[in-house]
Amino acid sequence: MEQTTLKKGHPKGLYLLFFTEMWERFSYYGMRAIFTLFMANALLFDKSLSSTIYGNYTGLVYLTPLIGGYVADKYWGNRRSILVGGILMAIGQFFMFMSASFYSNSSLAATFMFTGLGFLIFGNGFFKPNISTLVGQLYEDGDKRVDSAFTIFYMGINLGAFFAPLVCGGLGEVYENGVINPVAFKWGFLAACIGMIVSTISFEILKGKYLVSPTGEAIGVKPKPMVIDESVPKVKTSPAQIAFWSILALVLFVVFKGFAGFDTIGAFIYTACIVAPATIITDKSLTKEEKERIWVIFIIAFFVIFFWSAFEQAGASLTFFAQEQTNRMIGSFEVKASYFQSINAVAIVIFAPLFAMLWTSLGKKNREPASPVKQAIGLFLLSMGYLIIAIGVKDLDPSLKVSMMWLVTLYTVHTFGELCLSPIGLSMVVKLAPVRFASLLMGVWFLSTATANKFAGDLSALYPEEVKMERSITASKFVFNTTDSLMNKNIDLDSLFVTKLALMHPHTIMNISLDSDDDAKAPEPTFMGKFKANLFGAEETSKKDSLISLSPVKPTTDSVSAFQLKQIIPSDAKYAYAKFFNEDGTKLYVLKSTKSLEIWNLSPKKPSFMGIQISSLYHFFMIFVFMAGGASIVLFLLNKKLLKMMHGIK
Repeated sequence: MEQTTLKKGHPKGLYLLFFTEMWERFSYYGMRAIFTLFMANALLFDKSLSSTIYGNYTGLVYLTPLIGGYVADKYWGNRRSILVGGILMAIGQFFMFMSASFYSNSSLAATFMFTGLGFLIFGNGFFKPNISTLVGQLYEDGDKRVDSAFTIFYMGINLGAFFAPLVCGGLGEVYENGVINPVAFKWGFLAACIGMIVSTISFEILKGKYLVSPTGEAIGVKPKPMVIDESVPKVKTSPAQIAFWSILALVLFVVFKGFAGFDTIGAFIYTACIVAPATIITDKSLTKEEKERIWVIFIIAFFVIFFWSAFEQAGASLTFFAQEQTNRMIGSFEVKASYFQSINAVAIVIFAPLFAMLWTSLGKKNREPASPVKQAIGLFLLSMGYLIIAIGVKDLDPSLKVSMMWLVTLYTVHTFGELCLSPIGLSMVVKLAPVRFASLLMGVWFLSTATANKFAGDLSALYPEEVKMERSITASKFVFNTTDSLMNKNIDLDSLFVTKLALMHPHTIMNISLDSDDDAKAPEPTFMGKFKANLFGAEETSKKDSLISLSPVKPTTDSVSAFQLKQIIPSDAKYAYAKFFNEDGTKLYVLKSTKSLEIWNLSPKKPSFMGIQISSLYHFFMIFVFMAGGASIVLFLLNKKLLKMMHGIK
């Protein structure tokens, strides 16, 4: 009777893994929710650079599990790998907190940020592939509870993904008078750090008690020495083959980096996604049937790239769109741009059971679509989601905002597409891969996801900007050469911070020059202009932001729209001393009390894609409509051929 009761429930270890994974996903998605906002609004990176960094980060996050899985299987075991991964990710989130804490020092903040990203990338590599593996080890082979166990486990993932943007976004994305306050980002990253610490500590404390097999043995411990099965054919690689593939990889890397213009990480990922599959499919030990099944894996993986590169715009371009072009007000309540990233998790929880019922019902009638058709449907729904929002922004003035329902609808339709496509991937690899190549082909699948995320960043970099910060120069001092008879001398702005001044009449200055001790940050040519400088009395010296006020004698604002100013002013407007134009009105210089001069391009060059200029958001979103829609049509046409190549596997 007791045994029957146990079989109906689930091991307590499942709920420990649920809790551990929930907080890890909270940490990951919480950081991701505000990452691009932080780069654009605190570090003042342009959207193109922010998108590239985002793509590099999310791309590498899906590559390192190959390393972490190998180390766990051969040396450490799942438990130690999860502990090491959790510690590394907690350290990474803390460095992100430090980066946000010192955001006004651009070089220091960037150093902290890239250090944090490195820890997060490698930490995820050790954590991600090992936590899921432990779920299956809690049950005996053939136990019917395993499917429901993974359903419960993935609910933990979605629960963490749901709360993360609300908590981390709520703390980190703070507005003051409609302007984002960069000071608050650190609290969002700190919340993500705390989530990772909770995940790691709870796992480490309770793993010994609850992570046991049905027979009571500890699971996830250091692996035993592998017993070599002589009956299994060995995959041998000759020195000549190694040399050939190495040369090919080098040539492709040079082509991607030197001729196609990709960054180093992009060139590496795109090279790997070609060379790795090629080394497998050319293996001479493969039979014709095995090769055809492997080709199906490669083809499906190829189309997965198109899906996830469009889907993963959620953390990049769609977040920019939510912040700048979406009316986020519900009465007097302002919805944070990061909150929209919770929609996917909510929609999965609501609609996943309905899709499961749909596939089951169709299966009973022998009408369930084949896996390639499901994937094609997913791509089609993705295309429709972008078509909906493209219609919403067509002919839209950049200064106007659209209803948030356009974005809510897009995310919901995209979730429908995910529910059609996502569940088939890993199961297809397991079913179609020859046993001796199973791990390598699973690696290829993760590589396709990494490629998709990197491609997502490259596509997001095409987001058209109406104003773009070209340069931020940090100087040792600012010098103003005055022509006023009362002060016919140079004024060192920095000295005004510490000197108590008597009340002086406004005077004019010319030749604003910037002296820098760093040759790598050579200043722009001296700007010629006529300004009034108001120096306040001693009672004001404690207020550094009001100690000196610079303003043009004849201010001109025709060259910059209200929309453009709103993009510029959030860059620490409180500490800005002056804003002045160059002679043709195409650039706006912002002088700040943080010893920096920002140069903003008021007419930035629009990006282009395959020779087509992306001059508006409509053109940008239509890229994804045609890309996903075209992939969907091609996959539909290939369906019968793919089914034939699968040789009876569905």
